[in-house]
Amino acid sequence: MKPKYDLNALQSQARIEKNHAKAHERQQLQTARKQQKSSARPQQRKADRWSAADDDMMTHERIMPRDERDRRRSVAQAAVVGQRPPSDTAVTVEGQQGLVIEVSTGMCRVDTGERTILCQIRNHLRTADSIFTNVVAVGDLVVVRDDGAGGGTVEAVAPRRSVLARPHGFRPHLRQVIVANADQVLIVASWREPAIWFELVDRYLVTAARDGLTAIICVNKVDLVEDYAACEAALRPYQALGVDVILTSAQEGIGIDTLRAVLSNRVTVLAGLSGVGKSSLLAAAQPGLQLRTGDVSSRKHEGRHTTTQATLVRLQGGGAVIDTPGIREFGLSGLPRHELAQFFPEVAALASQCHYNNCAHLKEQDCAVLEAVAQGTIAASRYHSYEAIYHALPA
Repeated sequence: MKPKYDLNALQSQARIEKNHAKAHERQQLQTARKQQKSSARPQQRKADRWSAADDDMMTHERIMPRDERDRRRSVAQAAVVGQRPPSDTAVTVEGQQGLVIEVSTGMCRVDTGERTILCQIRNHLRTADSIFTNVVAVGDLVVVRDDGAGGGTVEAVAPRRSVLARPHGFRPHLRQVIVANADQVLIVASWREPAIWFELVDRYLVTAARDGLTAIICVNKVDLVEDYAACEAALRPYQALGVDVILTSAQEGIGIDTLRAVLSNRVTVLAGLSGVGKSSLLAAAQPGLQLRTGDVSSRKHEGRHTTTQATLVRLQGGGAVIDTPGIREFGLSGLPRHELAQFFPEVAALASQCHYNNCAHLKEQDCAVLEAVAQGTIAASRYHSYEAIYHALPA
């Protein structure tokens, strides 16, 4: 009598054995590949490449090589809450000190006072634990070691006394440093072409206050103003808050002497949309500077990008300016909604008079802030900025 077999059981056993065989083959293949890599000739270092577009500060992160993406992922995983100096060894590492004036991926230009050096960034700095995606930024004080071939290597970065940063495009818990060690932010807007965007101005004011930087508002292209009374009325709320406001025209030379005095002996960040005239103003304040300047789209009356990366320029009368790219959005990384009011002084001054302790100043009853807006005590434009920024922040 022939023995009986379970056909389904036999087929299942066969599949298991086949899968085990495939897994064993994959393991052997991986082992062979590792041995091949370990015995292969060391890969030659890639030639140094500099690309101005590498640090293009658009709102979203550009497509990047796999190794750079992996490096940034490791930085994200090692991120800690709170700001930490990029390097604690800057004062002990031997080398020449310098100022970073331009940054690209993995490289930067450093001004030593005697010459400008194109430097690579040491790998151990690029993988340092930080809440920032870039360990070296324009304005950083660094220690550079000469490589003997006309270039150098950044060995250490001094602790920063201030930063102007924005959130990373895809990892909001991390921040991208736009500028380091600045004293003040010159918020440049144009009255027309492109029209002044008060919400962006207010975002810069909040950011400057958070980072401990003095903010100054510069309204350019005042030669295009048709109603000066309307212009003065729109800027009056900022002057009431103690913010200095400068009216300029790079084309007509209006307000340039005042601007030059404001920039003297300070490290100033120029911030604003493309097309507002940042580069043109800088060239007017220091004639002879050859900076890229742009025009405005005749169809949309919006600025075209001319500055593709932050660039530090020393001024003849002392101080320096850092020209930043025109960006259409400016985020406020790490700021929760309930803390926003403290960066709007006119709102913070009335918050204690609201009926509810946790009043968001939006639709609540017996809100002192809403009453002030209705009465005109708080400018409607400022409140609209508060409301828009509030809804854009995490709860």
